[in-house]
Amino acid sequence: EDKAVAILRERGEKLEGKRGARETAFGRFGLYCGLDKSTGAMVELKCESAPVTQNEQFINLCNDLAEGLAKSQGDIQTVEALLALPSPSKPSMTLGEQKAELFNRIRENFEVGRMCRMDGTCGGYSHNLGTVAGVLVQVEGGSDEAAKDVSMHIAAMRPVALSKDDLDTVLVDQEREYLRSAAIKEGKPANIVDKMVEGRLQQFIAEKALLAQPYVKDDKQTVGDFAKSKGMTVKKFELFILGQ
Repeated sequence: EDKAVAILRERGEKLEGKRGARETAFGRFGLYCGLDKSTGAMVELKCESAPVTQNEQFINLCNDLAEGLAKSQGDIQTVEALLALPSPSKPSMTLGEQKAELFNRIRENFEVGRMCRMDGTCGGYSHNLGTVAGVLVQVEGGSDEAAKDVSMHIAAMRPVALSKDDLDTVLVDQEREYLRSAAIKEGKPANIVDKMVEGRLQQFIAEKALLAQPYVKDDKQTVGDFAKSKGMTVKKFELFILGQ
């Protein structure tokens, strides 16, 4: 039996090599997170077809990749280093061997994409209908539910920075100049241009900075207000969109 498995694996590796160039346009994000854990991680795993993204073994591999990354002792910077780690659900295998084994069953090329790891308590969210997105957010305090709510907001509203102070100053300056130029073209009086520009700029900032964004489930409060109401501080986040 072991010999048969070895032969099948060898054939699979050869076929996997041939299929390696095939496009992997579908996929999902594996997550390992929770306020009861000391680290969190997220890993992108791409495949060739939509049905495979709903395959239980594919989902398990996604989450094993994330858990392996979260629990790793070294500084994992490459896919090769990640795949060399032991599989959390199959300790006798590496993650690379687990990936190859699944390929032998499904006969579809898989590609590990982006990955991130955060120290500290984390929440997260993986969205797999329509737009495929993954979010990992580092928090202090709060609850798993509140951290997931913020993660879902991030997936929907796509902020580019945590707070106003974290926004790229070049981006803000470019927007300020664009708004000033637009106001002048509109023929606005010079004495109100600055006031108008700053008002519109604050709206732009609120659209881009997570903590300043109106909370998607209750736009009467900002995400920062929501987090505070739950006794939670959002420290940082990572947002991945499949294909971007």
